[in-house]
Formats: sequence, C-alpha cells, structure tokens
Amino acid sequence: MLKCCFLIPIYNHHETIRATVEQLLPFNFPILIVDDGSNQATKQELRRMLEPDFLDQVLVATLPENRGKGAAVMHGLQLAADAGLTHALQIDADGQHNPNDIPKFLAAAKARPQALISGQPQYDESIPLARKIGRQITHFWVHVETLSLAVKDTMCGFRVYPLAATLATMKTKSIGERMDFDIEIMVRMYWREVPIHFIKTQVIYPEGVSHIFAALPITGVSPKCTPVWSLACCGGRHC
Repeated sequence: MLKCCFLIPIYNHHETIRATVEQLLPFNFPILIVDDGSNQATKQELRRMLEPDFLDQVLVATLPENRGKGAAVMHGLQLAADAGLTHALQIDADGQHNPNDIPKFLAAAKARPQALISGQPQYDESIPLARKIGRQITHFWVHVETLSLAVKDTMCGFRVYPLAATLATMKTKSIGERMDFDIEIMVRMYWREVPIHFIKTQVIYPEGVSHIFAALPITGVSPKCTPVWSLACCGGRHC
C-alpha cells in the first residue's frame, strides 16, 4: 500500500509557497516543508502555513542554517520514513512543476512501488539558454557514467522517492547536500539496480530569482570514486 507525503524543500520562496501548498491540499496527503535556513519573509509565510486551513496537513521542519537543497531533501526523506510512510513526492516550492501531473506520478508509483518515479521535463521558451545548455552537458556526462541512455533526466526535482530504497542508497555513501543531490542520488540508485521510470511533464521557469541553478559535472561519477559533481554556476546557497 502506497503511503505518501509531499516533500517541499524551500529556500527564500515566500512569494510562491502558499500557492504551491494550496494546489496540493486536495490530494489529502501530508505536506512536509523543509526550510533550508530561509530569510525572515519566508519564515513568516511558513508560520502562516500552520493556520487552521493548513494545520491538519502541513508540517514545517526547519534546518538551523542553510545547508543546500540536498540536505533539505534528505532530512525530509528521513522524517517521512520515521513517520511510517513508504513514498515521498518531491515538488519544488517555486511553482515550476505542474500539479496537474501529480495523479500520473502517483499512479506510476502505485504500479511500480519499488521504482524511482521522475519527471522528464518538457520545456517551453521560458527556460534560460544557459540552463538549457547546462542540462544538455550534464545529461551527456550522466550517459557516459552510466553507460546507458535509460537515465533520461537526472536534474528534475519533480519525483516520487521509494523511501526504503532511497535511504538504503543514502547509507552506502555520503551524498552531495546541494544541487548535486538530485543527480547523484539517481545515478547511485541506478547503479544499485533500482528501477527508474520517467514521466514527461511540462516545466515552466517562473519569473523572478530562482535559488537553484544547473549543476555541471566536472569530475564525473564512478562507482569507486571520489568527488561526484562540481557546481559550475549557482545563484543562491540553496543549490
């Protein structure tokens, strides 16, 4: 039986978090927001998430200082597992992911409960050119490191994690705590032969400042090594 929550890592997205949460409420799943050391404007908005309209579904966990998106996600995954859940659907706080696709992600997770379900982004003209090129370079190196084209996209933060397999992977080796997490956890789960299923999903880059930038592989990944990913560009510490 699928026991799922929503997991939202957040860093300074006070303008969009309320709308993101309101779109998730109809699914009647717990909504776990992990604050990665955000500013006071975001903390104030998160306190409003504990109003009666949200209280039954929303839990806010706070990291005392900014550690990175990966650290926030890993903290949330552990909290979800400790609560007895089996899966966590990660969605970004900035509104770039399409909530209309959530039923497809949940259906895939129910049909493949052992699999990592991940979005395969379909972009419109809103994607910045630099990010588009950065993603293509990253995908190339992932294909080199996995010797496979089966891993279609490692950078999309819209995914359903099977908690048991994900936590087991996290325990085998220290995983990057910033934007490298999305890439590294998927590659390492692939190496551990965890099934990965991709769903095409429309992704829109919202206007304004995003705190998550593309990660470009510099040193690569191999089962034996060492440094995994270096961040070539980053506009905010959350990445």
